[in-house]
Amino acid sequence: MKYGICMFPTHYAIRPDELAAAAEQRGFESVFFPEHTHIPASRRTPFPGGSELPRQYIHTYDPFVALGLAAAATRRIRLATGICLVIQRDPIVLAKEVASLDHLSGGRFIFGIGGGWNVEEMENHGTAFKRRWQVLRERIEAMTAIWTGEEASYQGTFVKFDRIWSYPKPLQKPRPPVLLGSNQPAAFRRVVRYCDGWLPNAYRYRDIAAGIRELHRTAEQMGREPASVRVSVFAAPPDKAVIEGYEAVGVERAIFAIAAEERDKVLAALDRLAALI
Repeated sequence: MKYGICMFPTHYAIRPDELAAAAEQRGFESVFFPEHTHIPASRRTPFPGGSELPRQYIHTYDPFVALGLAAAATRRIRLATGICLVIQRDPIVLAKEVASLDHLSGGRFIFGIGGGWNVEEMENHGTAFKRRWQVLRERIEAMTAIWTGEEASYQGTFVKFDRIWSYPKPLQKPRPPVLLGSNQPAAFRRVVRYCDGWLPNAYRYRDIAAGIRELHRTAEQMGREPASVRVSVFAAPPDKAVIEGYEAVGVERAIFAIAAEERDKVLAALDRLAALI
C-alpha cells in the first residue's frame, strides 16, 4: 500500500513546498493538490459536500505552480493533481504544463483529473455542463497524442488541431499516470477507455470493493487487462482496519485529506497520519 496526502494549497496555510518536504520526510509516497480557478459568486450550484462551501475552495493556489514549488523542495515524493479540472484548461497549454512538471521533477507527476461539479464555474470557461465528459475525453486523448508523438494532430468535436510540435515530452513513458476522480456509474467505462486508474472519493463511494469488481468486469468487457487499471482511494479514512480492507481488495494507494491550516497544525496532522502508516 502506498500512502498519500491531499490538501488545498492556499495562501493562508502551510506553504506547498514546506508541506511536500514534511510529507516526504515522514514517509508519504505522494502529495495531491486540488484546483478551482474561481468560485462564481452566484453560488447557484450547491456544494456536493452538503454544507457551506469551505473557504479553501476560493483561496487555492494554481496546482501546477504549487506542485512546481513542491518539486523543487523534494526528491522522492510523487506530485499529483487531485483533481485537475481539464475541462477548464486549454489542452495544448495543459499538455505543456504536465510535460514540463514531469520532466523537471524527474518523472514524479501523477495526473489526477475530473469532470467537475460547479456548473457556472465551467461555463465561465466555455464548457457546457452536459458536454463536460466528452470534452474531458477529447482533451486527454489530444494531450496523449502530444506527449507520445514527435508530431501530433487531433480532430474531435471540441478539440481540433493539425500537425504540431511540442516539447519537452513527459519523462514517464508513455505518459504520467492518468487517474479519473469520479463516483458516477459511467466512471468505469471512462477509466478503462482513456485513463490508467480510478480515483474514487471514500466519502461518496462507500463500497470500494464492489466498485473494484465492477471496474474489473468493465475492463474485461472492453478488452483490457483488469490489473492494468490501478485504484487509489481519495479522502481515505485514517482507520487502520479500513486501510487494511482496501489493501485486501487491491487498492494501490490511500490518500488522506488534511485541512488547509497553518504550519504547526498541519505538521501535527502529518505526524498523526505517519504514526498510522
